[in-house]
Amino acid sequence: MSKEGQPREPEQLRKLFIGGLSFETTDDSLRAHFEQWGTLTDCVVMKDPNTKRSRGFGFVTYSNVSEVDAAMDARPHKVDGRLVEPKRAVSREDSNKPFAHTTVKKIFVGGIKDDTEENHLRDYFKQFGKLEAIEIMVDHKTGNKRGFAFVTFDDHDSVDRIVIQKYHTVNGHNCEVRKALSKQEMQNTGMNTRGRGGGGGGGGGGNFNRYGNNGGYNNDFGGGGGGSNRDGYFGRGGRGGGGGSGYGGDCYNNGFGGGDGNYETVARMVVAMVVDLVVDMEVALVVDGFKLKKDLMSEITS
Repeated sequence: MSKEGQPREPEQLRKLFIGGLSFETTDDSLRAHFEQWGTLTDCVVMKDPNTKRSRGFGFVTYSNVSEVDAAMDARPHKVDGRLVEPKRAVSREDSNKPFAHTTVKKIFVGGIKDDTEENHLRDYFKQFGKLEAIEIMVDHKTGNKRGFAFVTFDDHDSVDRIVIQKYHTVNGHNCEVRKALSKQEMQNTGMNTRGRGGGGGGGGGGNFNRYGNNGGYNNDFGGGGGGSNRDGYFGRGGRGGGGGSGYGGDCYNNGFGGGDGNYETVARMVVAMVVDLVVDMEVALVVDGFKLKKDLMSEITS
């Protein structure tokens, strides 16, 4: 219970991941810095269980979400003289999803209805931060809305706030929101997948989980126990004929406004091939590890 006697907001919404910590930073010095923006209910620097050496990242938990917002608004942060990277903490469940820790400024909004216009999206999403662009996707041949849109913000924290709450109500309709990756972001992630270390021990870390194996965070900011390489399958949505999904099967829960679409899974060992397929596209959208089919994306970005 909070001081006012009201139930606290979920802990996940009140927690920040702090990356890039100095190895000299302690629980006390981390707390001393971040308690400037509110009351901390927990503060910990993650350490290697064997060497007791800092792993270069930690977590702080505030008493309410408004204090988290205040801390994020106060970026950049320096702790013990070192610039650190605060981000909304990802739940253990979600941390196992590809791209859960990827920093992006664009979201995919699925399930919007024909009566939803740009102003409805703007009026809703402006509460999360400054908007840069809104695109409601339309079929170029028929002029009909395709049931999804993209919204771009000027700050990745707006996206992180939104995706914590997966479903949102826009213009009276329940919509599903996920991160959207540009072609360059997808290529960078693909290169990280091919080039970064692995297995189950030592200093290696999971390819997708950027900051360590504790709750899905990799060891980019320090040594310690390694996370495992995840299989990380990518799905490609098919355009589908007849009763098929208008813009891709499983990648959007069998589509919004259509039946099952055709799709295929591609193992991580051929991610390089997948990336090559989208080099000539203006945008390659990845939503929770799934990629839209090339011909569809060419249509979207034309």
